[in-house]
Amino acid sequence: MSGEHVPDGDHAIVIFGAAVRRGGRPSRTLRRRVSAAVAVGRTLPDPIYIPSGGVGQFHPSEAEAMRRVLQSRGVPDERILKEETATDTLSSVRAVRRILRARRFHGTVHVATSAFHMPRCVLLMRAAGFPVRVCPPPRVPASRLRWKRWFWRLREVPALPYDLALLLLLRLTGRL
Repeated sequence: MSGEHVPDGDHAIVIFGAAVRRGGRPSRTLRRRVSAAVAVGRTLPDPIYIPSGGVGQFHPSEAEAMRRVLQSRGVPDERILKEETATDTLSSVRAVRRILRARRFHGTVHVATSAFHMPRCVLLMRAAGFPVRVCPPPRVPASRLRWKRWFWRLREVPALPYDLALLLLLRLTGRL
């Protein structure tokens, strides 16, 4: 995790990861999630940004790729806390919760992700104990391919209750 010196504020913007392409290029989805985060961040007083996502098929980590995009859009490095361990949505929520709790953060968490993914991310962050707001997602389809868009939407149907049940179980057993 970078940015140990990030000052605390009242707003944290969590950006959920997406694919990094060959050569370390951020996918269109990843860039759009960062754009949504930056747009909201410009309306807030001194937000911290938490890009979350580990290494997928290609290096660097999703969090590092997002950090680079954030910097290219004018976000100072001292406002960025990378979370590079997450391999899925639930592990992102758990890791971000640890980061924020360690910093004794008590503000609002803003969630930046794609529209199809937003309900799960918001619900999990709320179940993790944070007041949550949405970074309005891009108004473009997540993919040009209709079958992919439906696949991602339909994947959320079992994923949301499954992740929520796991999170609540972890919370009840003190392992969140």
